[in-house]
Amino acid sequence: MREGRILAGRRQGMQTRKIGRTNLAVTEYSFGTAGLGGLYRECTREAAMATLDSAWGSGIRYYDTAPYYGLGLAERRVGDFLRDKPRDSYVLSTKVGRLLHPVADDKVPDYSYVKALNFDVSYDYGYDAIMRSVEMSYARLGLNRIDILYVHDIGGYTHGAARNAVYLRQLLDSGLKALEELKSSGAISAYGLGVNEVPVCLDVMRHADIDCILLAGRYTLLDRSAVAELIPLCQKKGTSLVVGGVFNSGILATGPVEGAHFDYMPATEEVRTKVAAMKRLAGERGLPLAAPALQFPLATPQVASVLLGTAKPSSLERNMELAQKTITAEDFAAFEPYTLVAPALGAEAVRV
Repeated sequence: MREGRILAGRRQGMQTRKIGRTNLAVTEYSFGTAGLGGLYRECTREAAMATLDSAWGSGIRYYDTAPYYGLGLAERRVGDFLRDKPRDSYVLSTKVGRLLHPVADDKVPDYSYVKALNFDVSYDYGYDAIMRSVEMSYARLGLNRIDILYVHDIGGYTHGAARNAVYLRQLLDSGLKALEELKSSGAISAYGLGVNEVPVCLDVMRHADIDCILLAGRYTLLDRSAVAELIPLCQKKGTSLVVGGVFNSGILATGPVEGAHFDYMPATEEVRTKVAAMKRLAGERGLPLAAPALQFPLATPQVASVLLGTAKPSSLERNMELAQKTITAEDFAAFEPYTLVAPALGAEAVRV
């Protein structure tokens, strides 16, 4: 069954890599669905289906979603798209940690999702909440199997140090037990973390041998926060990385233009200066900066997949063209003097 998935990816011209020490294999490029939930701008159902169809046509066979994306909207759309596909031809991941509950039309909170469904979220990383979240995801997806579960946005980056101490204790005391039971029973094939920071990954890995980490923005051409400790620990424990946010909120795609963003905020002068140097180096090699940014993580064996997120078929097709450009190890090495490491987190949440 798993071998069938590997061959399916190769028939479409895209190689696959294993997740951790499991038998699950994912395509080297994967598709993230926050945009299909209306992140920052409306995404119609027609646009969502067209983008998913483009991803499938490009050979992508790994799809990631979450209850948070559009407050249930992305899961519904991904499930609708995948429902008529052969089940062993793709890999699907979703997330736990946020439970959705219905609210009145005028009470839907602004989480930057445009025309989200009428829900709000509550955080809970304990056993019962994880089991309940999985059942709710089955219902929204309309599918009967989920391959990978990620614990979503645990850590000080989202919650601040004090609140995260509570949530981390929930996860360590009982949440991990739920995930291990789901894996042992065959309900899922792998589990891990889906986060935007390195410290919480190290915290959890001291207590558990997780299969994978979906890490956004912390192992990119620009931001090398994962290099010092996380990647060596992943290698030691057999944990795979799925790398999202390869453009660091856009600046590695747009270059250091006016209004460029890094890590969800307007880029500082220091960041713009580093990116300007990177853009110059890429230009000397006849490349748009987005090309080495897109391919860089896959030069590391511990990285199983690079996650691409968009709500436009044209953007996805452009990115897949960049993935075909030839870039050497020497090319990647030239960018190293201009890299950075994310500053240490303070006591308060960095992103609310």
